[in-house]
Order: sequence, then structure tokens, then C-alpha cells
Amino acid sequence: MKTQIEGLLAVALEALRDQLPQDVALEARVERTRDPRHGDFATNAALALAKPARRNPRELAELIVASLPASELVQEVSIAGPGFINFRLSKLAFEQEVRNVLERGADYGRSDSGAGRSVIVEFVSANPTGPLHVGHGRHAAYGASVANLLAATGHEVHREYYVNDAGRQMDILAASVWLRYLEALGESFAFPANGYRGGYIQPIADKLVAQEHHRLRRPAAEIFADLPPDAPEGDKDDYIDAVVARMRELLGADDYRKVHELGLGEILADIGNDLEEFGVTFDRWFSERSLTDLGLVTECIDRLKSDGHAYEQNGALWFRASALGDEKDRVVVRDNGQTTYIASDIAYHLGKRQRGYDLLLDILGADHHGYVARVRAGLEAMGEPGDSLEVRLVQFAVLYRGGEKVQMSTRSGEFVTLRELRGEVGNDAARLFYVLRSNDQHLDFDLELAKSRSNENPVYYIQYAHARVRSVFRQLTEKGFAWTPAEGGAGLALLDSAHERAVMATLGRFPEVIELAAANRAPQNIVHYLRELAQEFHTWYNAETFLVDDAGRRGGRLALAEATRQVIANGLALVGVSAPDSM
Repeated sequence: MKTQIEGLLAVALEALRDQLPQDVALEARVERTRDPRHGDFATNAALALAKPARRNPRELAELIVASLPASELVQEVSIAGPGFINFRLSKLAFEQEVRNVLERGADYGRSDSGAGRSVIVEFVSANPTGPLHVGHGRHAAYGASVANLLAATGHEVHREYYVNDAGRQMDILAASVWLRYLEALGESFAFPANGYRGGYIQPIADKLVAQEHHRLRRPAAEIFADLPPDAPEGDKDDYIDAVVARMRELLGADDYRKVHELGLGEILADIGNDLEEFGVTFDRWFSERSLTDLGLVTECIDRLKSDGHAYEQNGALWFRASALGDEKDRVVVRDNGQTTYIASDIAYHLGKRQRGYDLLLDILGADHHGYVARVRAGLEAMGEPGDSLEVRLVQFAVLYRGGEKVQMSTRSGEFVTLRELRGEVGNDAARLFYVLRSNDQHLDFDLELAKSRSNENPVYYIQYAHARVRSVFRQLTEKGFAWTPAEGGAGLALLDSAHERAVMATLGRFPEVIELAAANRAPQNIVHYLRELAQEFHTWYNAETFLVDDAGRRGGRLALAEATRQVIANGLALVGVSAPDSM
């Protein structure tokens, strides 16, 4: 409906072209009125044009209104204040929108506003050092929902998981697997304080036993001889690094790689399976190590040097990031010759641009707030536009069980996995609860509420509205009535109650909500809208009988109910939640 009103306004403005300066942009924008008493839509076009046109805004408003083409969709046009133009829609406009829902079905609400713009959405990208926990679940639900919204508005969307399969954390994982392997074969020692201690390590170690038997066994005395002390007497980081170095020395490169690859493969497979069960899939799992294979890291470092964006100091190579908006310069090659994660980050994002993506949308944890400036600086140093990068930070999700906060730590193993959460509350509740609030707000995940069958539980309340419509249509068949969308559409003219008007008005806002949610990367807008629509529907359902004897009125009510069901299903799909036929 908004698009249709904007179309009428565009015709009126074009008709006034000769009366306005030729260099003035005629923007036909309308917005929902804040107060329904003022109508359904309003525009400030006259106010915006007044100064460049050197005309009184109210006089301009009168000219615009006089130039509006007649439309059966508009009941009234009025001028308010200094020159606002208000539009009140006719009942026919709402009826036609309901018919539009029935005609377009699953495509209702979708648009091509983002057509021709490609977006790569990188999200989750958790280190493959353990199972996903409930915090990762919020990243998954938010990222998948944002990607769905962008696709619904016509963007070409690519979903990607960046696999951090290089670096120190993966070395610590490999050492943790090997040490559990040794324990399984009878070796006895104190497990490193900074090793991965979770129970998920043991099945991987058992698999290593099954594959290699005793071949990779080394005596504990040989492994831990002459190592620096572990915590609390010593430094736990120095100690685990020494264990990794000793492991490399004793096993050799090939066998070390076998253990490393086994740990990585097993955990990555578990993460992929967990996400797929959660309804979150990716077009590509991008390996950090492949950046070196593709030559991207070397390319970036060479370009930084040749373009004057790098300098040497104390044996290390520094990126002059502060000259491009970062708070300080960054090391890209250490004094030992190893590249840093900053070099990999720049290379990865350069690669995204080289793959042809217009917008690089990264969804990261709240602790990555300093990431934006340095990667944007890196892109600019590579000759790419800095504003091609957009980063959305996701705040922490805190799980409450029985009113008590659950602590999480991947290293210690004391955490609740995403799989455990899904098993307790179900995928639907998890997906919807994760996007109930804005990504930049902390989320308290209430397990008891998520499992309740009450109106306070938003997923239950919304899904119940969908199931109720399905139930009505089952009753229709049981009573021997028939219904078709065409017949129902004709009966919409007979609907005149306040409840029915409220449902119609709310239905018509759905396309606008999608556009706003996509533009603001705000899937919570969809949830709030669905909750409002469900409330309007439940109120109507409780106030009036749908299967009345009057065939015309019955058909109209069923058409409105079916349109409501369709919009609820469409909205739930955007946030990855099912629309059940019964509950």
C-alpha cells in the first residue's frame, strides 16, 4: 500500500515539474502516520521542496494535493500543520491488500529493492576448538535471519563461515586431543591448565586410539621433562606452548598434522551438523589456511610495502593503519617471520571484494569493536572502499535456568552447548528467542518462558495463531462447507467490524516491516510485528464466529484468516521458525 501511495505522489510531483526549479529532486516519500487519527500515510514533500522552490510549504501542499490523480484506494487527503499531507486509505485498499496476500502466497512481502546488490554475510565463524555454546547460537540465529531478510528484499546473498583453522588455538586443541589419547593408553600426568578440558575431547582421542593404536604413544616423562612450570606456580600460556612444541618434536610434522586434522575435522563436522539441525546453512566454509594457499596474505603484505603503507620496526613489519583511521598501527609480520591475524583479516576481506561482493557484512561478537577500524583501514590500503565493510556486533546471550545464571567456558568444558539448548526448548523457541531483542542489547534467555505454553511465550503465541487458522479450515471441511480464495475475496467487502479492520490494517504493514528490518539488520522487528498480528487475530477470533451461515460473510472471514496465516508463516520463515498446523 505504501508503494501505491508513493506512486500517486510521484505522479502529482511530476505534474508540477514546470513550476519547480529544474535541479530540484522530486522525492515521493511517504511514511506511516504516528497517530491513526491523522490517516494512514503522510508526506513532508511540500516542506522539503519549499526552500529550494522558494514557495510557501502549505501552498505547495495544496498544489500537490490538487495534482494527485483520483484513486479508489484513497478515501481522504488532507493538509496538516505547515504543509504535511495526510492520506487516509479506503476500505477497498485494505481489501485489495488481503487479496494480494492470497495471490502472492509465500512471496507476499518480498521485494526487489536490493536487486543488483551482492552481499556476503559472514557469521558464527566460531573457532573449531569445541562445540557451539548458547552464545554462538545467538550469532547463528541473528546472522541467518539477517541473510534471509536481505534475500527477501532482492539482494544476492552469500552466506559464509570463516574457519579459523590456523594458529595457536588449533595447536592447543591438537595437544589436548593427543594428551587425552595418551591417558587412554595408560599414561598418567597433570593435564595442562590451559588445555581444552571439555568432555567432547575424549571421543576424538578415542578415535585416535582406534586409528593409530599405540603408534603415537610417548612416555609422559619424556613429554614433560624440563618444561616450564604450569599454573599456578608458572605461566599457563608458556606451559601449553611448550607442550605443543614438545608434541611437534616427538611426533614429527606428519603425525602432528594427523592429530591436528583429526581434531579440526571432528569438531568442524559437529559444528556443521549442529547448525544444519538448527536450520542454519552456509554457501561456503572458508578455510583461513586457504588464504596462504591462494597467495592472498602475501599479496596484501607486498601491496602494503609497495604502496607505502608499511614500515619495519624492531624486526617486525607494521601496517600504518593509524593513517587510515585506526587508533594505532598494527603488526602484520612478527619479528620471527610469522604473519599475524590482522594480515589474514585484511587478506580475507580483500578476497571477498575480489570475488565480486559489493557489501561485506560481518557479524561478530561484542568484543570485536576494535575490528572495524583496522579491517576498514586494510581495505582502503588495498584500494577498496572502506564503506564496503559493515560490521554488526552481537552482544552476549546469558542463559538462566531456575533463575540462576549458567556460566560458560569453552576451555574448562563447563558450558551449555547449543545442541543441549535446542534439545531442551526446541529449535523454534531458540531461533525466535535469540532475535527477540536487538543484536546490540544483552539477551537474557529464560528457559522456563521458552518452554511454556502461554500467551507470554511469543513463539507459542504466534504459532498458535497459525494453528488456529488451520483448525478453522479443518472444521470447515467437517461441517461440509467449501471455500475458495476467489469466493473469499469477494466476501471481504462484507467485513466491517473493528476487529476485522484492525487485522486488515496490520496485514498491510508486512512489506514495510520487511524493508525496515532488512535495512536496519533488525530481525526483532519481524518478531514484534508477528506478535502484534497474532494479538489482533486472537482478539478477532475470540470476538467473532468465523463459520457463520452467511456464505458471503463466512467466505470473507476465511479469506482474512487465511491471509493472516500466510503472513504469519512468511514472517516466521524469515527468522527460521516453523508454522505448525496444530498445537
